[in-house]
Amino acid sequence: MNTAELRAKPTEELESDLNDLEEGLFSLKFRNVLSQLDDTSQLKKVRRNVARAKTILRERSLGIER
Repeated sequence: MNTAELRAKPTEELESDLNDLEEGLFSLKFRNVLSQLDDTSQLKKVRRNVARAKTILRERSLGIER
């Protein structure tokens, strides 16, 4: 997901996507600890997507337009 795609979504959908991303991140971390994760770069990608979603939600709560 890129920033433009996230900004186009309504707040409710963005919050549900954030929950899904956080659940996926937990799953990836768990699989990494168990050495079942082949591509560890997925952790970084999902972590950044979580940060993007949180940033956009915070901007909306503060009323910042971009």
